[in-house]
Amino acid sequence: MGRLFLMHLEGKVYSCKHCHTHLGVAADIISKAFHCKHGKAYLFNKVVNVNVGVKDDRVMITGIHTVSDIFCVGCGSIVGWKYVAAHEKSQRYKEGKFILERYKVSGPDGSNYWITHDAHVGGSDVDDV
Repeated sequence: MGRLFLMHLEGKVYSCKHCHTHLGVAADIISKAFHCKHGKAYLFNKVVNVNVGVKDDRVMITGIHTVSDIFCVGCGSIVGWKYVAAHEKSQRYKEGKFILERYKVSGPDGSNYWITHDAHVGGSDVDDV
């Protein structure tokens, strides 16, 4: 397998809630207005220390997107997904960007996000309200 080298980030860091591997910094957040089946999700311009899974077409609130789940390299937990392609022209800004689900990561202050009763149960994507 080889030796695992992890990127260590500085600043306001979001990390895996299971193993505390650094995943992204607050400065790379594009939007905090996204939602997933577990509640809030943040759109990041870039993330580190993740493996990208296989491509999958998913129906989301804003249309069909080709996405790949992303996994923490430290523990293998799914922490979000990568937008590979958007089928709607207006959604193409998401291509190459990453979603980190707040339920699956710890915030910069070490806080965890918990599922609320009003969390979306259906698809996952930006809240268009």
